[in-house]
Amino acid sequence: MRAHIRGAGLPDGGVVSGLQKMSAQDLRALHANLKRSPRGRALVIVHMGTCGVASGAQEVLDAVESAARELGSDGVSIKTTGCAGFCSREPMMTVDVSGAPPVKYCDLNAAKAKRIYSEHVLGGKPIGEYALGAGCESTY
Repeated sequence: MRAHIRGAGLPDGGVVSGLQKMSAQDLRALHANLKRSPRGRALVIVHMGTCGVASGAQEVLDAVESAARELGSDGVSIKTTGCAGFCSREPMMTVDVSGAPPVKYCDLNAAKAKRIYSEHVLGGKPIGEYALGAGCESTY
């Protein structure tokens, strides 16, 4: 079965055709392949929504980037994203080390961010006292 997508800004009058409908199994396989993408051994995401920035997320991002320069960043990707949905616990960041569940850290400052980078991102040891939770948030 083929799906058609209509939307503003699309070529040919806003219609895209030829997309295959995917089963839940196909989506799980796609997700697994994306998780194994060549992004490296660790991904650090600093949540930079309005609430995060107002709470000090820029300081956290600066500290992570500084730690990466000082301690090394081979195989580590640092990215930003919007609000993680826990505004009262900002600044937050998520650390996803290959082969382990992602960990969402909260109530951060520069010193905590540097410690997380050193011990979790590079050392592989999550810091429970700063963690809000660990594991995949998806339902599949």
